[in-house]
Amino acid sequence: MGLEEYKGVYIYAQQVDNRLSDIAFELVGKAKELAADLNTEVTAVLLGSNVKALATELGEYGADKVIVVDNPALETYRTEPYAQALVSVINEYKPEIMLVGATAIGRDLGPTVSARVKTGLTADCTKLEIGDFPINAMPGQEQKHNQLLMTRPAFGGNTIATIACPDNRPQMATVRPGVMQKLPKEAGRAAEVIEFNPALEENNRYVEIMDIVKAVGNVENIMDAKVLVSGGRGVGSAENFEMLRDLASCFKGGMVSCSRAAVENGWLAQDYQVGQTGKTVRPQIYFAIGISGAIQHVAGMEESDLIIAINKDEDAPIFDVADYGLVGDLKKIVPQLTAALKEANADA
Repeated sequence: MGLEEYKGVYIYAQQVDNRLSDIAFELVGKAKELAADLNTEVTAVLLGSNVKALATELGEYGADKVIVVDNPALETYRTEPYAQALVSVINEYKPEIMLVGATAIGRDLGPTVSARVKTGLTADCTKLEIGDFPINAMPGQEQKHNQLLMTRPAFGGNTIATIACPDNRPQMATVRPGVMQKLPKEAGRAAEVIEFNPALEENNRYVEIMDIVKAVGNVENIMDAKVLVSGGRGVGSAENFEMLRDLASCFKGGMVSCSRAAVENGWLAQDYQVGQTGKTVRPQIYFAIGISGAIQHVAGMEESDLIIAINKDEDAPIFDVADYGLVGDLKKIVPQLTAALKEANADA
């Protein structure tokens, strides 16, 4: 079968407990951009049990078509039935591009599916675009057009790699949550719904779920914050993070976050980490306090609307991405800034 038979940009629309995850809408938004460059459509693949109603929401966020695989075996995520279902969709409809969220589910499902359909998978992507491969034409080597160029951090985040899959289809990637932006909801916009019912064969790779225990946590989700006050190694101690909490309290929707160094020192939990091995955030304001600006951290916050850096080292790389920079002792600057904001809030 020729590669030209594969058409369309497909995304796996993750749902848990019959509720769509945010990553599904983020992938639809990016898929619309890619599809526009390829002059094709966006199709969301929805797997689960009694999930057809969710197709309406996917249409309102930009999906042109929704393929629904509704089967009792898909009520709760398990690798084998979900992999069989998605492989069946790919074999039947032949997408040119297949995007999966780099969530706990997606990082399990994506590699399993790519192996079974005999294609490559670029994991944990932070950028996707349509272009030529090789990017720069080389003598004696064919340059293929309209390829999916998948960019991700490599070698521990010390470099950025752009990867293509020119000889196999679909071109598959998992995408970090929070990196892509969902489109505005368009109420009443409808997608074409296609019901597809492949046979799911129970085999020795099936697992039986004996019980589901849902833990109730009180950890704030830093990806929802409008303002993040983030601290790094330069903050010095867990006690000094109280200064950052005080600053964050000056903003409605303000939260504290941190770099990997702060987590490794035990100052904050990993849930609050921003960066390649943490979370990707996009707040309106991002304070980088005592953070040097290593590429691993910058990859997780560079899309913030406004970046303010405070560091005693005027040559710190963080100043290269900051909109505003303050050079000096954070133990003096942060309390002064907090006091000024509290005074301004009191006068407002």
